[in-house]
Amino acid sequence: MNTEILSVDDGIEKAKEILLSGGIVAMPTETVYGLAADGTNPEAVKKIFEVKGRPSDNPLIAHVHNDYDINKLVVVKHDYIYKLIKAFMPGPLTLVMESKGVVCKEAVAGGDTLAVRMPSHRGCQALLRAVNLPLVAPSANLSKHTSPVSAEHVFCDLNGKIPLILDGGRCSGGIESTVLDVTEKVPRILRAGLITKEMIESVAGGCDIAEHKEGDKVRSPGVKYRHYRPKCDTALFDITETDKADALYVAEVKKGRTPYIMCSDDVADKFAGKNLLLLGKSGEEIAYNLYDKLLEGEKKADIIIAVSFGREDGVYLGIMNRLRKSCG
Repeated sequence: MNTEILSVDDGIEKAKEILLSGGIVAMPTETVYGLAADGTNPEAVKKIFEVKGRPSDNPLIAHVHNDYDINKLVVVKHDYIYKLIKAFMPGPLTLVMESKGVVCKEAVAGGDTLAVRMPSHRGCQALLRAVNLPLVAPSANLSKHTSPVSAEHVFCDLNGKIPLILDGGRCSGGIESTVLDVTEKVPRILRAGLITKEMIESVAGGCDIAEHKEGDKVRSPGVKYRHYRPKCDTALFDITETDKADALYVAEVKKGRTPYIMCSDDVADKFAGKNLLLLGKSGEEIAYNLYDKLLEGEKKADIIIAVSFGREDGVYLGIMNRLRKSCG
C-alpha cells in the first residue's frame, strides 16, 4: 500500500471518501495525531486494531465536530456536563458517558460507556464536519510506541499500512486529552492531560482521580497497558537524583554507548557538556515537547535518561503519567 501525505486543505475530500468506504486515515488533532475510522462501522474499526497491533480490550475515543449533537451517542445524566462542554470543548477533554450503542461495540471494547471528544484543531474539525459521523481514533502509531505529534512521526510508524495521512502541522498540545468519567455525580479523571483537575473543579465543583486496579472495567485508553515507549533503552530519575542520572550517563559512555539526558531547561546546567534533550521550562512547554523529544532521542540515543520535575500538580500530573509509562 502506498501511504500518501496531503495537507488537510488538499486532502479532506479524499479522506472523506476513504472513511465513508470503510477505510482508515491518520488525522491531526491539537493533542496527538489520531488513526481514524467510522465509529459506526465494525469492520472499519477492526482495521484500526489490526494496523496498530492494539489489544481489542483497549477502548477508543469518538471524535465529533463541535456542532454535533452528542445526545445521539450518549446519555448526558448531569447538568455539570454541559458546563464542562461549554468551558473546555472543543479542546483536549474527553468525556466518558453511557453509550446509546450508535458507536459499535468493537470501538468500546464491549463496554457500556463511550468516550467522546471535540478536537479544537481546525483541520480535524473540517474533516469531522465533512463526514458528519463519530470518528473513533487512538493515536496514529504502532501500539505502545511513543505517540506522534507530526505527520512525519505517523509516516515513520505506519508507512505502507494506511492510505492517507492528513498533515495539519505540529500538534499544539503534545500529550493526549484528559479523560473524565462523568457517569456519576462527581467527575473522575481516568487519564490526566492538559485540562487539569483544578480546571475541572472550578467548573464542576469537584473532581476525583481514579485509582486503576486489576480487574476494573476499562473505560479509557491509556490506563491498562504500557504506552508511549521509544525504541531505545530508557531510565527515569527524580529531580533529586541528578547525581544518579549523571553517573548512569558516564557509565553508559564508558560502555561505548550513546546516552542522552532528557530534562527541563531548569536543570540543564547540571549536565553541562552532555547530550541533552531539553523539554522547556513551563508545564505547557514540557507537554508540547515530550513526545517530540522522545522520538528525536530514539534516533540518536542508545538510552534516554529522563529526569522528572519535582511536582505533579496541574498539567504535570498528565506529564508524569506519560513519563512513567514511557521511561519508568
